[in-house]
Formats: sequence, C-alpha cells, structure tokens
Amino acid sequence: MEKKHSPGVKKGEVLLYALSTCIWCQKTKKLLKDMGIDFYYIDVDLLEGEDRKKAEEEIRRFNPRGSFPTLVINNKQCIVGYQEDEIRKALIG
Repeated sequence: MEKKHSPGVKKGEVLLYALSTCIWCQKTKKLLKDMGIDFYYIDVDLLEGEDRKKAEEEIRRFNPRGSFPTLVINNKQCIVGYQEDEIRKALIG
C-alpha cells in the first residue's frame, strides 16, 4: 500500500487516511502542509483489492466508524474529521 509523503517538521509519525474527493480531507492535508508538518497520507478511495481492504482495517482500529478524514499520530492518538484546533494542539502543543 503506497503512502504519499509531504515533507516538513517531524512531529512523530503522522498518517492521514483520506478520500481524494473529500473536501474535509483536502482541508486537513492543507492544514498540515500550512503548519509545516511532516506527514504521510493514503487516499483510500484510490486503492484497490487487498490494499484497500488493509487500509480500511487499519482505519477501523482507530476509528470504528471508518469515516474520513482519520488522522493517526504515533499510532496512539486519533483525530476524526476536520478538527483544526485539536490537530494544532496535538502537533504544536
């Protein structure tokens, strides 16, 4: 499964599960880029077969509803939806 990378300042392992057509997912990507955060993202709707199934299973570990965007920080903290204040607090403090 291919993860796309957006370089920036390392704030731990930051992974965004998104849909390529979702406006809230696009806003979350833009926010992370504007903040200068190093992160990876997966556009789940562009995956096929086993890759897509695996991504959906990973999402449900953190977000049982499987909704988007799902932002996972250090495999511990999960922020669901476009929650600008919560994202800023988690990554900047």
